Amino acid sequence: VRAQGDTYQVVADVSQFEPPDIVVTTSNCHVAIQAEKVAEDGTVCDTFTHKCRLPEDTDPLSVSCALTEAGTLVITARRR
Repeated sequence: VRAQGDTYQVVADVSQFEPPDIVVTTSNCHVAIQAEKVAEDGTVCDTFTHKCRLPEDTDPLSVSCALTEAGTLVITARRR
């Protein structure tokens, strides 16, 4: 978790996954990123999991995420 001005930022490289394969959840100041690539035969061929705790002064209603064209997931949250 990096602080940049009045926001916190979490960055993850998920370029090997398609956007529908990526799930981001937040709960109690925690952020979880999960991604799963499924082969044509239905087997899971690649996974990504990352969990981190946001600082206490994070505004929980301000958490948002965006996926860049290069496949970088950027999660931002405002500081109170």
